[in-house]
Amino acid sequence: MRLISFFVGIMICAAAPMAGAASPTGHYAVDGISTAGGTYRGTVDVTATGDTYRVVWQVDHQTFVGTGIGNDRFMAVSYASGSDIGLALYSPHRGDWSGVWTYAGGTTISTETWKRE
Repeated sequence: MRLISFFVGIMICAAAPMAGAASPTGHYAVDGISTAGGTYRGTVDVTATGDTYRVVWQVDHQTFVGTGIGNDRFMAVSYASGSDIGLALYSPHRGDWSGVWTYAGGTTISTETWKRE
């Protein structure tokens, strides 16, 4: 329940108007911290698909495909790769995006930053 409250709190804060916010669509370099504590790098492509977004990560020869909802102030993404399913929540900062994520059933939260390319 604390995890859900945390995500709801972030979404409420992210929904506040932000100066200079940009659409999440684009190609990004990704830097993150795994749930095991190690770092990783890769890329992510975000494409508008009607009212939603298609989010595709390439990290360590793995592809993660997700569906996002949101706008220029926040984006929540549910994603999958093989049997792994997860949830991520991002907010913009000067054209880039950063956020938190976890796997379904996870007990820890990890972080990730997208740098627009």
